[in-house]
Amino acid sequence: MKISLQKKSAILQDRFGLRTASYLSAGTAELPHDISERLRSARVQAVSQRKIPHTQTAGGVVQSGGSAALTWGSGEGFSWWNRIGSVLPLIALVAGLLAINSFQSDNRTQELAEVDAALLTDDLPPAAFADPGFVQFLQTGRQLASPQ
Repeated sequence: MKISLQKKSAILQDRFGLRTASYLSAGTAELPHDISERLRSARVQAVSQRKIPHTQTAGGVVQSGGSAALTWGSGEGFSWWNRIGSVLPLIALVAGLLAINSFQSDNRTQELAEVDAALLTDDLPPAAFADPGFVQFLQTGRQLASPQ
């Protein structure tokens, strides 16, 4: 089991606090009554002024937030221009993805057409079409011909 550094630190602080409290408690039996009462009242004051960390739950954050995406129908003063402006990046993203898909599809079709044209225009024996390295040969031949 792994214990995080924060948990280890908290455990060590608690141990130190318990040891210190036990040493102080052991020495209080020898103190006069008025000093022990003053120490007790100081201890009560210190405990009452201790700061307790307030944790904020996710529900409170969501309820206190007011983003346009979460409150479209709430009528908090968002105009139609604000709503259109918040949807516009999504539309641009979808249009960009469609353009990329179309571009890659066209490139793939063009590559297949070049391979077919190379096959149909070259004088090759029928055994060359069954060779597994033939596609590699066509691709290297196309790459050598393209830098012109």
